[in-house]
Amino acid sequence: MSDTEHWPGFDREKSASVLAADELTDRRARRTRQTLHETLMRLTVERGYDELTVADIAAAANVGRSTFYAHFTDKDDLLRSTAGTLRAALMQEHAAAGIDGTGTDRMLGFSHFMTAHLAEQRVLYRALMRGRAGPILLDLIRHALCDIVRSELAPGTKSTNAPLDDELTVQFLVGGYMSVLTWWLDRGGMEPPEVIEAGFRQMALNGLSVNNKA
Repeated sequence: MSDTEHWPGFDREKSASVLAADELTDRRARRTRQTLHETLMRLTVERGYDELTVADIAAAANVGRSTFYAHFTDKDDLLRSTAGTLRAALMQEHAAAGIDGTGTDRMLGFSHFMTAHLAEQRVLYRALMRGRAGPILLDLIRHALCDIVRSELAPGTKSTNAPLDDELTVQFLVGGYMSVLTWWLDRGGMEPPEVIEAGFRQMALNGLSVNNKA
């Protein structure tokens, strides 16, 4: 066998080795990021977001500050990344819910699983909504819910007028829900999520009915 015949096999082995190393690096990076996400959430509940420093988060996560900065520019960047994973989870949960129905039933389908999720995590969300973390988290939730409602605007429910009317519907539903949400959590989430969700749906359906008659 000539020397040149060894190269194809060598290249394949080298490529496989490089890919394996890359995958290992990716897994380690994901684990590090996940650890930092979880540490941020825990410390926020324990101490409050505004009181935390990068050094606090890195020490509690058992990583160096250089490792932290290899992944995130500051704690706000980490919070946005953490919120991004929450957004992805919400989108996945919505897709897995297989919401039935058409029209307003589908547009309001997000309120059930979202309210139940917030009830389960009310301590965490109340802690996050205090101080500088609140606007970042609320903005992300609002954008996620707007995307969900837009996707649920069935052809039969779309306005025959300008596309702006459809976006007004989206903003009306999500804005109303976010107002109810923050009011509920600010008071400690005392009422059962089923009561909050039922109240929101009734008011939203009444509002949509009035708009449709106008």
